[in-house]
Amino acid sequence: MKLRRAVITAAGLGTRFLPASKAVPKEMFPVYDKPAIQYVVEEAVAAGIREICIVISADKGAIKQHFGRDRAMELVLAGKGKRQQAGLIRKLAGMARISYVLQREQKGLGHAVLCAERFAGKEAFALLLADDLMYGAANVLTQLDRARRKPDGMALAVEKVSRQMIPSYGIVKIKRGGRGAYDIEDLVEKPRLKDAPSDLGIVGRYILTGEIFKALKRTRPGALGEIQITDALRGYLKDGGNIGAGVFGGTRYDAGDKLGLIKASLEMALRDKMAKGEMRTYLKGLMKKR
Repeated sequence: MKLRRAVITAAGLGTRFLPASKAVPKEMFPVYDKPAIQYVVEEAVAAGIREICIVISADKGAIKQHFGRDRAMELVLAGKGKRQQAGLIRKLAGMARISYVLQREQKGLGHAVLCAERFAGKEAFALLLADDLMYGAANVLTQLDRARRKPDGMALAVEKVSRQMIPSYGIVKIKRGGRGAYDIEDLVEKPRLKDAPSDLGIVGRYILTGEIFKALKRTRPGALGEIQITDALRGYLKDGGNIGAGVFGGTRYDAGDKLGLIKASLEMALRDKMAKGEMRTYLKGLMKKR
């Protein structure tokens, strides 16, 4: 089934970026020349998705403004002869049909996904976490769609994580498969090292079906009052559901972390043909000073 819809979660508080995130949504922080969330939207569009729902909180109107049409700015830019910049602004509003749903309380990723139930409906949809910027030779969602073991099944992107980071991830146990695609036998949310079934951590790309909403509604909130999607997926699996795992082999940056955001910006600068030479020279000089 060709994916038509995607949900992007962007309602987090951004506490790791305070005070910078007090007035500006962390998803709008620039990664070189674009806000972080724009890369995620572009990834979904590159996978052929044209209907996107962004889950936001009440103080994130800047995201809506960014992807909305601004004819006044287009006219000003065009009037000054800056037609290329006017085209960039116009293109933002035409990439996809973007709608928004409000998550009034931060009750976990599972709760954020539940907020988008009406948008997603019963068909398969992609879930992308706005904090995860993922670069690879092939589109992550396209690879993940191939990892679904059954047409009505779900799939998660996973990657090997370091031993010390295992307690920070949802960890999967795989039972069979190969060539980067596996069947998942079990999932554990942020296990202790001794309880971890593997070193494969779930990263911010999923393909889900309408069955996830039933599972989420049956999932009890955890100790912090949050509904974890990993717990819901585990319940779905125990009820006979099928979940595939696609091993992500590219580069992932956590744009919700200060160093992750800087690293992502550096990579994008080095990918820019016009900037990479000067950037390399600057970085070499900077390292000599240190």
